Amino acid sequence: MLHTNALEKLRQELSRKRKRPHAVYFSPSCDIFQLVPQVLELGYQVLEHLLQEGIGVSFLTKGVIPPEHFDLLRRYAPHVRAQIGITTLDADIATCFEPHAAQPGGRVTQIEQLIAAGIETHARLDPILPGVTDDEQTLEVLFAELAHRGVKQSAASVLFFRPTIMHILKRELQGTRYTDVLLRHYSQCGRLGIHADRSTVTALPQTIREQIYANVRSIAERHGIAVRICACKNPDIVTGSCRIAGRWEKPHPDNAQPVLF
Repeated sequence: MLHTNALEKLRQELSRKRKRPHAVYFSPSCDIFQLVPQVLELGYQVLEHLLQEGIGVSFLTKGVIPPEHFDLLRRYAPHVRAQIGITTLDADIATCFEPHAAQPGGRVTQIEQLIAAGIETHARLDPILPGVTDDEQTLEVLFAELAHRGVKQSAASVLFFRPTIMHILKRELQGTRYTDVLLRHYSQCGRLGIHADRSTVTALPQTIREQIYANVRSIAERHGIAVRICACKNPDIVTGSCRIAGRWEKPHPDNAQPVLF
């Protein structure tokens, strides 16, 4: 549902606050750069208003950042933090699992452009697909390309399933070479409570996820990239933050405000 009065509500909310948020994050469950004209237009207006008011913005996207949005972000580069989600450089795999997202080549180009514009930009390897994108050669090629584009930090997490997502994948992947390869890894998996929305999901066993993350970190480090594991989705392995909302300098204590999600 598109809330067309979002900008008006935002203005009202900010006008009532004695202390404004240090930054606003877009978004734990929705991409601001969807290929929907109304979403893009409203998103631009909200971003512009926040930045003009001196409030930082951070975002995670797998979409295409339009030129006018990019120009806006570049003008306010010190107040912007970006994460680009990328799971593979293989266009066929990306089309299969993320059919409405930007192609991998476009995403790494956006990473390079954002970094060149002076915007703090990280990669996000999420989800890692067991049996599909977690092999050493795939990861080696991916991190080599990310390093070439200027990436120094990345977050990572292995795929987990909710029942509805499992059903959709089985339906959408039917007849592809990925169906059995991916889903067989989860045939005997248990439930894991995650912090993201206080729910339980079907996840790989802890030991297997730890092995995958160790391999990811080892390969990334060879290319000068530090990897943070998402604690929300792996509470049994790590604590702390994967900095999904970016890294922000703490404001003066008199004006201290938490990041607004």
